[in-house]
Amino acid sequence: MHVVERFAQWAVASRGAALSADVLHHAKRAVIDLHAAMISGAVVPPATLLEKALADELDQGEARLALGRKATMRAAALINGAAAHTTEVDDIFRDGIYHPGAPTIPAALAVAQARGASGAQFLRAVVVGYEISTRIGAAMGRAHYRYWHNTGTIGCFGACAAAAELLGLDAARFAHALATVTTFSAGLQQAFRMDSMSKPLHAGHAAQAGLTAALAAREGVTGSLDVIEGEAGYGRAMGYDGAAAVPDWDKALATLGRDFHVTRMTFKNHTCCGHTFAAIDGALALQKKMGLAANDIARVKVGTYKAALDVAGYEEPRSAAEGRFSLKYVVATALTHGSVRFAAFEPPRLGDPATRDLMRRVDVAVDPQLDAAFPAQRAARVAIESRDGRREEFLQPTRIGDPDAPLTDAQLEAKYLELAAPVLGEPRAHALLARLRRLETVPSLSA
Repeated sequence: MHVVERFAQWAVASRGAALSADVLHHAKRAVIDLHAAMISGAVVPPATLLEKALADELDQGEARLALGRKATMRAAALINGAAAHTTEVDDIFRDGIYHPGAPTIPAALAVAQARGASGAQFLRAVVVGYEISTRIGAAMGRAHYRYWHNTGTIGCFGACAAAAELLGLDAARFAHALATVTTFSAGLQQAFRMDSMSKPLHAGHAAQAGLTAALAAREGVTGSLDVIEGEAGYGRAMGYDGAAAVPDWDKALATLGRDFHVTRMTFKNHTCCGHTFAAIDGALALQKKMGLAANDIARVKVGTYKAALDVAGYEEPRSAAEGRFSLKYVVATALTHGSVRFAAFEPPRLGDPATRDLMRRVDVAVDPQLDAAFPAQRAARVAIESRDGRREEFLQPTRIGDPDAPLTDAQLEAKYLELAAPVLGEPRAHALLARLRRLETVPSLSA
């Protein structure tokens, strides 16, 4: 069988089996975290601009935008997917260099709302989307991430698989949906190497593309079933750079249904690019250990992996988007203000003289040892020199929020409330959280 057929067969064959309590719990964590990201991103561009652009697809249909406005399924998937990736707080699958929640869950939510699916059916679809897409992401590896934005490319598979599951596609149609969405896969890293709104649009496009492919397959649209592993297929075209081996699809599928990737998600503890997190965590830990205020610091040196510098390399960030992708800025603002939350990217903080002064004393470089461990490990080596002549070095081996240093349920829910309550209001935010906690018991998501 072809790769898409093997994924589809697993999804359909496991449809009658109950999810374990552990998998169910982690799926709900992913959904809660996604709502934090989606709601906080729903009130800023590009989501607000997409509502204007797609006005003729809103106030009708059976799906809903993050704040409750009616929408067609595809418009909801697009706008909610973009919203979920805007404020840089959405989840990460470390080995796939990929944010699965932003494309996968909005697509699933749109179908579940339109079809009146139960909370349990919705959660199963989320798991199916995560398990299939994260394996494709991990198989494509660093060679893919050199030029492509995985949340836009790999995200198409998560959205498609989740939608196909909720539409109840049989194995043949499910496979054709995956084959079709493979050709929709898009999203270039260059699109966010300067200030733009393209990055969140990648997630929105992936959500919409996945949903479109599943809907088309339901009606009989077919795809090329060897499109992933074929000689001119996805793996070679987008996952092979002349040096790395082509993706190993047997390895990618080997643990499907036994080792659930949804249980090993990274949930963000800072509101910026995830590649900067180990440096932030390490800098804060070392600052505390040395007992220094920001103005006591003479120099900061950060060693990290190459992708962190490629993606988060802004030297003089001028906007919130650039600030979130400036390793020097987020380390400096963390050391100056103690955290990196939304306030860090508002004009007063972006222009804060103390932060800007410290930025000029932050040096960043690739650490070959840490780069060799990427993407399985996201580490940073931080050294701080104080004005009184002390120097200490600290290795941050993982990011707070990674599966080996996870946020607790309480911390995850506190993050949700911090991000959702200012938009929804405290009562509505708490009511939604209570519903999400018991999602497997909700009879219909159309209500």
